[in-house]
Amino acid sequence: MDAQRVLVTGGGGFIGGALVDSLRGDAEVRVLDVDPGTDVPEGVRAIEGDVRDPEVLDEATAGVDVVFHQAALVSVADSVARPLESHSVNATGTLRVLEAARTHDARVVLASSAAVYGDPERVPVPETAALDPASPYGLQKLAADHYARLYHELYDVETVALRYFNVYGPGQTGGDYAGVIDAFLDRARAGDPLTVHGDGEQTRDFVHVDDVVRANRLAAETDAVGRSYNVGTGESVTIAELAERVRAAVGSDSPIVHTDAREGDVRHSEADISRARERLGYAPTVDLAAGLDTLARGE
Repeated sequence: MDAQRVLVTGGGGFIGGALVDSLRGDAEVRVLDVDPGTDVPEGVRAIEGDVRDPEVLDEATAGVDVVFHQAALVSVADSVARPLESHSVNATGTLRVLEAARTHDARVVLASSAAVYGDPERVPVPETAALDPASPYGLQKLAADHYARLYHELYDVETVALRYFNVYGPGQTGGDYAGVIDAFLDRARAGDPLTVHGDGEQTRDFVHVDDVVRANRLAAETDAVGRSYNVGTGESVTIAELAERVRAAVGSDSPIVHTDAREGDVRHSEADISRARERLGYAPTVDLAAGLDTLARGE
């Protein structure tokens, strides 16, 4: 990796932490997080602060080559319940990051989301599909995505937006469908019921965090800036099937129970990764079966 100094916002979180672990042997790494944690890796500079604070951002961004912007409030349900708070972090916070990058001449690799598509007309969904978010979270990520493109066009800031599909892997905690694998694993190990919202026929494209880290590193090097790229596997699974596969991986007889569908959830989601494959050189390396097996073994 050519970058000598990098900043990872949200570096104390799930994806940000995995990215820090990958980068720290190749670059001087800074982490900006409201809670960097107590186990910051050796050699990594931790800065406690909020991406909405311009003074903290100025300090954190000064002298860096690339900002990997991972800080966000990622819960769709929370964005429905508290849209103003999530907008402040996800949209305004991203604008602050872009402005700091403009000041300090840094590239921004932005964590966007498949939520920008809402319920797509067809799957797999390409980047050229209609952008029609079904939740405040999706709308906030779309605003951030558009700001990244505009900052490239208006101010020559090098930006790359990565539209993550459903990321999973070690270190994640349960929550929305992004965290459903971890939640299912915990409950299956305990013999507790696995809760599926709605009929379970909704589909998701689950991409391993190792592949997401790889996509970020490729985005830091590419010449194809000012664009958005899907980061997924190009394959999907129903949530009902996922529950069955988790039970099998753990060897659990946990019952599967259905509850009401959640407000703001999309029906189907699967990435067309052709653009990322062609322009970034991205290709997923961890399929869902292997990822589930590794997590079931506690690795």
